[in-house]
Amino acid sequence: MNSSVHGLHLPVMLEESIHGLKVEAGGRYVDCTTGAGGHAQAILDASSPGGQLLGFEADPQAVEIARERLTSFGSSALIVNRNFSNLEEECLERNFFPLNGVLFDLGLSSMQLEETGRGFSFQYDAPLDMRFSPDQQLSVEEIVNSYNESDIASIIYKYGEEPASRRIAAAIVKNRPLYTTTQLADIIVRAVGGKKGRIHPATRTFQALRITVNRELETLETALRQALNMLGYGGRLVVISYHSLEDRIVKRFFREESRDCICPPGVPVCTCSHRASIRQVNRKIITPSPEEIHKNPRSRSARMRIAERIITHPEASLNSAGLFFISLTGCLAGIAGCMSLN
Repeated sequence: MNSSVHGLHLPVMLEESIHGLKVEAGGRYVDCTTGAGGHAQAILDASSPGGQLLGFEADPQAVEIARERLTSFGSSALIVNRNFSNLEEECLERNFFPLNGVLFDLGLSSMQLEETGRGFSFQYDAPLDMRFSPDQQLSVEEIVNSYNESDIASIIYKYGEEPASRRIAAAIVKNRPLYTTTQLADIIVRAVGGKKGRIHPATRTFQALRITVNRELETLETALRQALNMLGYGGRLVVISYHSLEDRIVKRFFREESRDCICPPGVPVCTCSHRASIRQVNRKIITPSPEEIHKNPRSRSARMRIAERIITHPEASLNSAGLFFISLTGCLAGIAGCMSLN
């Protein structure tokens, strides 16, 4: 792919991501949503000399673009064609830990939205697919043509927060079979009574169907835990989300993991034995600058949260020899990772 293809995707909040990760020379980083490689390239530039990056990308087309873009970094960059729900497995298999930083840039890339044959956007007439990877079994076409009306309404309401979910589901069932994005979008517009408001009437429904097909929220919860497990002390976890469902999961995870006790309110004595393993770097969400939104309107809904791995109370109670052993183990693992990343 040429540079014009690379230019389809503008990395969102790029400077804020590098600053949030505290990228340093020789560090080990994971980009969980590599896309066309914009964030990955910036991380590798900032961590030179000696920096390494492991990238995850479910879309095979994006993998090829990112690999070409990062060719100049040689063995310092490895992009795997897997979902980020496999983060811990890949890091352990490659001895690529402890990590200095993990980045999640959730949602769709401009490249996916402008790919006319994938069905992510109702701006183009395309098959009802929306799978991030062609290896996935479930597609949107199967949902709208085989699920019952109640299940479709539940998906649209739960994952799209769409008030007209029942009307839309009834219209879908009444008009099926459906095969293209424009068919579906037109039915949604008629079901809600025309185009009203600042967003297209089909936006929330398309979001809900995409989230369902790719199990986006379930994999996010799993991957956040795995990222925390792989982070070294002082390592940073940076998450950019684009809608309230994603941000709610990240906010809850950060809140719980930054507290020593997560017992229900009113419990007189703590029984959970939970200990804080992160500190929240920013209590309030970080949003794109007006200048960035002007240059890249799709960044307007982005919100960033940052956390840093800390030593828990049980770990802090270890003697100096114990802490040295943990550090030494991490260093040895890192050296092995340098030799086996590819």
